Amino acid sequence: MACQPSLRNSARGDRMNCMYHYNPATALEELTEDATLPNPVHVRDMMLRHKLTADQSLELNRIFVEYQKFFGEAQKLGKEILKRLAA
Repeated sequence: MACQPSLRNSARGDRMNCMYHYNPATALEELTEDATLPNPVHVRDMMLRHKLTADQSLELNRIFVEYQKFFGEAQKLGKEILKRLAA
């Protein structure tokens, strides 16, 4: 999937508005700069591609389950806000 230049960030030059789904360092940078949360599917892919010990995997999976839950809740709340603003 190719990244599309962001209209919102066009003043920043060649900055692209896309998540590097398989690079945790880049995803963390984007989260810090733009408050862009990676989709839980992409976080899971990053976890699967990383070589983790059993203990690391269990701990990250516990955190991931919470992330996934709150990501869904944030999406619902954001959608409700946008619906009300669009009405």
